Amino acid sequence: MSIFSRTRDIIAANVIDLVERSDDPAKTIRVVILEMEETLVEVRATAARYIADSKEKRRQLARLAELQDSWTERAELALSRGREDLARAALMEKEKLIDLAEEIEAEVADIEAALRASEADIAKLQAKLREARVRQNAVFTRIESAQNRVRMREAYAGSKAEQAFSNFALLEREADYAEGQAEALALAAPKSLEEEIAELKVADRVEAELAAMKARKEAA
Repeated sequence: MSIFSRTRDIIAANVIDLVERSDDPAKTIRVVILEMEETLVEVRATAARYIADSKEKRRQLARLAELQDSWTERAELALSRGREDLARAALMEKEKLIDLAEEIEAEVADIEAALRASEADIAKLQAKLREARVRQNAVFTRIESAQNRVRMREAYAGSKAEQAFSNFALLEREADYAEGQAEALALAAPKSLEEEIAELKVADRVEAELAAMKARKEAA
């Protein structure tokens, strides 16, 4: 499934409207983001080629400038030796290099203009991609919220919930019966020696702490 044809379509697209008009927003937003990411990779690769081409052309211009200087020196040397014909020929070679340099400079200007356009496209694509990812988060949040609401309704209003509460009532009845038996046995059974001694120890600790609190209060 393809939504966009190229970079310009993505830049001009209204991502929110595109997703909201879709029958399957989650799938649509995934496709949108995938195409944006692929296009961004392509545009960046093109920009990298433009940068490489520009650097290569500038190296050529630097080399041509050196050659022009060389032909100028040769023309001056020939003229100093009375060879005006050689000086003229050397300057002709220099002019050819100047014409070539001008052509390359025009190419560099075109490359750099294309590079600037690519950089602008990259910035716009990144902005669109951020917009799509924000929209994706919103769509997924809505889907997750709806799914949670369905689970909650099933939890408190479904047949499983009714069965669970019925089982809880039975368990509570069994727990009440077990606790009643334990309490009845506790009432009938006398305290053991260990239990009485333990109670005395607890009482001693309580009295000691109470006395300490009174002492602190009086000291204050």
